[in-house]
Amino acid sequence: MSPIARITAGLIGLFAVGSIGLDMWISLSAHPDRTFLAEFWRLLRYFTILTNLMLAGLCFWVASGRRVAPFWTAAVALWIAIVGIVYHLLLARDLSGIDWWPDFGLHTFVPVSYVLWWLVFAPKAGLRFVDGLSWLGWPAAYVVYALGRGALDGVYPYFFLNPVKSGWSAGLCGAFFVGGIAMIALAKLLTKGRPHPADAALRDPQLR
Repeated sequence: MSPIARITAGLIGLFAVGSIGLDMWISLSAHPDRTFLAEFWRLLRYFTILTNLMLAGLCFWVASGRRVAPFWTAAVALWIAIVGIVYHLLLARDLSGIDWWPDFGLHTFVPVSYVLWWLVFAPKAGLRFVDGLSWLGWPAAYVVYALGRGALDGVYPYFFLNPVKSGWSAGLCGAFFVGGIAMIALAKLLTKGRPHPADAALRDPQLR
C-alpha cells in the first residue's frame, strides 16, 4: 500500500489502543482496588474492546508494510461498523468530560475512520458474496464466548446477550450478514472497470 495508506492505518490503530488505555485508566482511577490485569480481563468481555484490539493489530500490520488480504480488511470494516451502529442505536450513553473521550473513540471515531480508510485505500479485488457467511464467524464465536463467561460469573456484557433474550442474537447475526453482503456489493461496484493499484499488485506478481 502507499505510504499515506500505511501512515493513516497506523494512526487509526494508535487511536484505538489509546482509547482503550484511557478507558482503563479512568476505570482504575474510579476503582483503585482493581489490578491492571483484573480490569483488562473485565474489558475483554466486550465485543467493542475485542474488535478494536483486532482492528489495531491489523492496522499496525498494514503500517509495517506487510500485505493483508482483502478478505480481512473488509471483515474488520464490517465488524467495527456494526460496533458503531449497534452502540448508537441501542447502547449510547450521555457522557461528558473525560469519560466522553474513550467512548467517542471506540464507538464513533475508530469505526468511521477505519471504514473510510477501507473505502479509500484497502484492496477489494476477489471478494465473494460467500465471504459474507464467513464473516459471521467472529460474531458467532464472540456470542459463544460471552455466554460462556456469563454462565460462569453471571455477568452478560450486553442486554441482548442475556439468554432470556436470545432473539436479539439472531437478529444481530442477520444484520452482520446483510451488512457483509452490502459491503461486498459496494466493493465490486468500486472496483468494476477501475482496479485499485493495490488490487493490481495482488493479481500480478511482477507488481509486488
